Amino acid sequence: MPSKLLFNFVDDSCRDTPDQISRYLRKISGPLLDRIDLHLEIPPVDIQALQREPSHRGESSVQVRGRVARMHALQFARQGCLNGELSPSQLQQLVVLDATGKVLLSRASEKMGISARSYHRILRVARTLADMAGEDAVKVEHLAEAIGYRGFDRQGLV
Repeated sequence: MPSKLLFNFVDDSCRDTPDQISRYLRKISGPLLDRIDLHLEIPPVDIQALQREPSHRGESSVQVRGRVARMHALQFARQGCLNGELSPSQLQQLVVLDATGKVLLSRASEKMGISARSYHRILRVARTLADMAGEDAVKVEHLAEAIGYRGFDRQGLV
């Protein structure tokens, strides 16, 4: 359960019921949560896994920084700003969805009850995912991934 992960990351000593946790989460301002682009559920860390010698090395900070710099340069060259700063009219020009994408976003909007702000945030994240994949157009898989990052919307908390 996502709310358990949010508030009980050490052990299973939490005595709150799922309903109590949901009520607590609903106290968080919807407009505040609406302004957070990515809502991710992170499972507890397995301490033994951390203490083992890594079987492979992940990306270095230098590699990640380089990838981020390339994405920033791409976005500035294309539109003069980062994707997160795009206006709704700019999004309409830069994120042209095919029929499948439109249906997916419509169904997600209805099912999740997303706000206009969340709708545009999904499009911005999808545009960024397409950029990261080296794609000129936002594809349905980018849109689906962006929708998947709106966990609090799915839970009806925004």
